[in-house]
Amino acid sequence: CKIFVSSQRYKVKNNMAEYLKKWNEITRSYRTYIRLEKQLSPNSIESYMRDLEQFKHFILRMYDVPPRKVEQQMIENYMQWLFERGREKSSQARYLSGIKSFFNFLLLSERIDQLPTDRVDAPKAERLLPDVLTVEEIDAMLRTFDLTTAKGCRDSAIVEVLYSTGLRVSELTALRIDNLFFGEGYVRVIGKGDKQRMVPVGSAARDKIQLYMEHRRPKHSSETTLFLNNRGEPLTRVMVFNIIRRAAALAGIKKQISPHTLRHSYATHMLEGGANIRQVQELLGHESISTTEVYTHLDRKHLRSVVEDSFADLKL
Repeated sequence: CKIFVSSQRYKVKNNMAEYLKKWNEITRSYRTYIRLEKQLSPNSIESYMRDLEQFKHFILRMYDVPPRKVEQQMIENYMQWLFERGREKSSQARYLSGIKSFFNFLLLSERIDQLPTDRVDAPKAERLLPDVLTVEEIDAMLRTFDLTTAKGCRDSAIVEVLYSTGLRVSELTALRIDNLFFGEGYVRVIGKGDKQRMVPVGSAARDKIQLYMEHRRPKHSSETTLFLNNRGEPLTRVMVFNIIRRAAALAGIKKQISPHTLRHSYATHMLEGGANIRQVQELLGHESISTTEVYTHLDRKHLRSVVEDSFADLKL
């Protein structure tokens, strides 16, 4: 009897090691797939892989099966496990999206015959309206910079470019000098999936960039990235976050502020100025119109206030 139990334990241990090895092999292949085929950004790749690693540990701990043996009920139990741990609906939806992408890859690479995710639905997440800055608040942020210093010129240019072009923070930090076409009034932006788009840039942003360029000191003569830190190296996303938040704090703005707030403000003010949603979609580089549609709610709020003001004027 002891010999039988011992052999069973050895078999279980052997299976666990074998299944873990199989998971690790396939997740490595999946990483290569989303990097080369899907052309995701490094940040997106790390996010996908972190989420997948958590799912892998759950499946191995609870069911001890390789990827090809994962079933719909196991995935639903994982979603329930996320819910019980207080994960937001938006986070649950993100986890499930990554799992579906992983099993689609297994199907495409003929490692499985059918998808276990087909009938697993994501929770409906509330679509919260983003904070938006007024033109006066943006001007107040710009007034916090000391334009007699190199840092002040750079930071002022960063805020102006983010607001007047609607760039993502990753697009801003990747912006190169040869992406500037000031003669034509455009900047070339490399967006998600290395997709390029041309975005109009106003005279205020052009003037601030040109002022900053007088102070720009790259560490190496071959450095073409536009915005640099005080060591002459490319800025990171975190550095840009800190610049924006510090300016907002100095301007006395109490809203939750990030570089993306300036992107939201750009899109909202474009709609309020008469641009249609398709134009805003193209300028923002959104692949799907549904991503841009969140701004129509903000635009309706603006229109409602205009109507209310008009009725108030009529009553006077």
